[in-house]
Amino acid sequence: MRFGFALPQIGSLAGPEALVMVAKRAEELGYDSLWVLDRILWPVNPRAPYPIGDGSLPVQYKSVLDPVETLIFAAAHTKRVALATGVLNIPWYNPVLLARRLTTLDVLSGGRLRAGFGIGWSPDEYEAAGATWQDRGKRADEEIEILKKIWTTDPVEFHGKHYRIAKSFIGPKPVQKPHPPIYLAAFTPAALKRVAAVADAWLPVGIPLSDVGTIFDGIKNMARDTGRDPAAIELIVSAGVDIHQKPIEKDRPEFTGTLEQIGEDFAKARKLGAAEIAIYAQFLSAGETATDLVARMEDLRRIAKQA
Repeated sequence: MRFGFALPQIGSLAGPEALVMVAKRAEELGYDSLWVLDRILWPVNPRAPYPIGDGSLPVQYKSVLDPVETLIFAAAHTKRVALATGVLNIPWYNPVLLARRLTTLDVLSGGRLRAGFGIGWSPDEYEAAGATWQDRGKRADEEIEILKKIWTTDPVEFHGKHYRIAKSFIGPKPVQKPHPPIYLAAFTPAALKRVAAVADAWLPVGIPLSDVGTIFDGIKNMARDTGRDPAAIELIVSAGVDIHQKPIEKDRPEFTGTLEQIGEDFAKARKLGAAEIAIYAQFLSAGETATDLVARMEDLRRIAKQA
């Protein structure tokens, strides 16, 4: 099972020194991937609750570095580790421009991009991005199709309901063939069907591990029904860790507790068939530094090796 670690892209710590320190040390420790998230604003009076935890939006989201540019910066300071978006909210983006940005990352990193996409949850962010909330799923379907066409075909031509591309050459192409891996976050039936049809991996976010196995089995069955090899779809678990010094005895949220308890959750994810765990531990408390985050990353790597 592979392990990834989220870069310090959010909050007061986000900046070049912390990014370089964490990216380099993650690679030294043998982490397989570096991850970023996608937030564009922190609404004062949100129209929808945050879908994880008690519904409160983390205060660190008041300041967030752009995900793609953050990964390009990390690519320049690393050599081996994969570079993953977990996730880009794809309806916010023009697919042609997004394809070019992601291709640039794949080319400049020597083929290390892992393209994770979702459709988001915040009407406020959709409004700010100028994106349409009502048909976000159908737009996502078209955008993924366009990305694959741009990454694999010349000349490219597309005539859909939402997007059109005149017959054109769009280059360069990504280093990875036929294209970079596509990961999809999904929970609703339509989104899970999209995973089964086009994704290289399912990225459950905020879904209890007790439900992940059953849902993943359903995805594989849907993939089989469409003629795909279900073994071609990986399970990648997002783990928002919260480390405590003392064990939590009752009603313990997953990936919360002592390092040993978090290690038990890692092992549980492995038993479910997870190919990778993406660790999000960058939600630092006031006064914590990049050195504290690196220490946390080292501790979690040690526990991961035992899982």
